[in-house]
Amino acid sequence: MDWRDHGILLSVRRFGEGSVIAEIFTEDHGRCAGVIRGGASRKMAPFLQPGAQLQADWKARLSEHLGSYTVELMRSRSANAMADRLALSGLNAVCALLAVVMPEREAHPKLYKRTEQLLDLLGSSDVWPLAYLQWEEALLAELGFALDLTTCAVNGSTKDLCFISPKTGRAVSGSAAGEWADRLLPLPNVLAGEGEAETADILEALDVTGYFIESKVIAPLSGAEMPAARLRLLQTLWRQGSA
Repeated sequence: MDWRDHGILLSVRRFGEGSVIAEIFTEDHGRCAGVIRGGASRKMAPFLQPGAQLQADWKARLSEHLGSYTVELMRSRSANAMADRLALSGLNAVCALLAVVMPEREAHPKLYKRTEQLLDLLGSSDVWPLAYLQWEEALLAELGFALDLTTCAVNGSTKDLCFISPKTGRAVSGSAAGEWADRLLPLPNVLAGEGEAETADILEALDVTGYFIESKVIAPLSGAEMPAARLRLLQTLWRQGSA
């Protein structure tokens, strides 16, 4: 059993003397782990960093086995991100989140392309935070939990949409919320595609997408939790927005 694909390196961990187990998010084969022989060597370790774009050949005797990778670096992203705190925290958050939430060996080519485009925007601090928010929305949709913010879930209205149901991810109008308003999530304008995308607005919207990622995607996964790297990204955004 073998295949060739290109992908984004999500994580590496030591395996034996000089090898590593790498998780790579590939376009046609999804998130897949494999052993890279010599991956801990001085020659290979510097480019086996999260976010690296790799050409990967995967081989195993049986498809359900761990398998092994032979990889070739297409381009590195960590080197450029090191000089930019937002870029580095963003890179780590994307890779860590994908490593937790993506089903193993299940292809998601649309999200893969979206992730490539997002990572290629690293360093563009004026547009990246909004692009990241939109990526989290796409992530939820790809995993079957798309937010429906176009009409009120109660009366079908398209006006006065200011809440989101924490159960369904659907918008709720102010008039329909009634006594339930304090149990609903806020609907930031930026999440609805309206208004200014200031840092404070994006952070408020990320609280909402984070709630759904944690409650709908991560909670059902045994032993999984929201990656600390995402919290560090929010802290970095807050500090930069307050500067």
